[in-house]
Amino acid sequence: MTKSRYLSGNRIDPQRITPNMSAAELIDATFLAYNAGRLNEGCRLFAERMLDDDVTIGVTLTGALTPAGLGMSALIPLIEAGFIDWIITTGANLYHDSHFGLGLEMRQGNPFVSDLLLREEEVVRIYDIFFDYSVLLDTDAFFRQIIRAPEFQRTMSSAEFHHLCGKYIAEREKALGQQRKSILSTAYEYDVPVYTSSPGDSSIGMNIAAGALQGNRLMFDVSADVNETASIVLDAKRRDGKSAVLIFGGGSPKNFMLQTEPQIQEVLGIQEKGHDYFLQFTDARPDTGGLSGATPAEAVSWGKVDPDRLPDAVVCYTDTTIALPLLTAYALSRHAPREPKRLFSRRGEMLQRLQDEYAKSERNESRQEHAREEAEATLERHR
Repeated sequence: MTKSRYLSGNRIDPQRITPNMSAAELIDATFLAYNAGRLNEGCRLFAERMLDDDVTIGVTLTGALTPAGLGMSALIPLIEAGFIDWIITTGANLYHDSHFGLGLEMRQGNPFVSDLLLREEEVVRIYDIFFDYSVLLDTDAFFRQIIRAPEFQRTMSSAEFHHLCGKYIAEREKALGQQRKSILSTAYEYDVPVYTSSPGDSSIGMNIAAGALQGNRLMFDVSADVNETASIVLDAKRRDGKSAVLIFGGGSPKNFMLQTEPQIQEVLGIQEKGHDYFLQFTDARPDTGGLSGATPAEAVSWGKVDPDRLPDAVVCYTDTTIALPLLTAYALSRHAPREPKRLFSRRGEMLQRLQDEYAKSERNESRQEHAREEAEATLERHR
């Protein structure tokens, strides 16, 4: 009998788990099927293709990851290894990330304790993470203090704002004698741009709003965020490289990351095909119609993902708090560190490339108006 081509996969014959197995060895040897199999595929996609030197990696973060310590345990090591080039996250993740940089404490707790009792004792809960109410007040005071500085008194992109915040948090860490406990301070040191898709939707945004009531001139330029993020993707492609998206969770940061390609193609009319690599860890289902569960195949219809690269797209349905540490351990053991791309310092150059290509696009209204004026002038001369 002729053997079916569908039986060409590796034989399921795993080695026994041993006491001295590394996390990477465990994933390679025993994560063979179901979502363990998808996590295996995702880890290999990340380490074997996405970490090539010519790939620009954008990461999105949703869910309360930083309060659980995943910034320190996983994200900071990935930034230091050059495995994260730019970030889009919720403001909440950056706010809670700041607690650690400021030397404030988060504690493990019991999610089944009465919240009425916790409120009485001024304990704030994020599921099974507990912290004193003063942690919020002290962090609020820090942000209210730094945004009074002259360098904040202007309109800026969220990446510019977070870069400045990272500088101040790095100074606080140094004063406390601690090193790189904050994503923002690490991103500042490695020139990793950090965006938030909804700047007002966090305690950081709330404190900025409070400052506005007192005459503070700090404002977010959301159009700059849209154009800067699109320029990062376009620059990666025009430098004969690739663009990869690594999505933890979903939500608004996922959409903000993926909309870079429709911004380039649909709105600006610049020739492009979509992101090259797509790796997502989520617990959201696709059939409810939400963006968090939307598949990379669906993203093709929007121009978000290059259809020719769908084999290089993996979705693993699991909790990010499980996937992120495993992916980090796998990548650090399977791939040498990369040279940081330091995209923050290249923002002006990348944005200029976007503007130059848009100036030549048929979607550019100024170009269309100029063409109409020239046509009318030519017609007038021939009358």
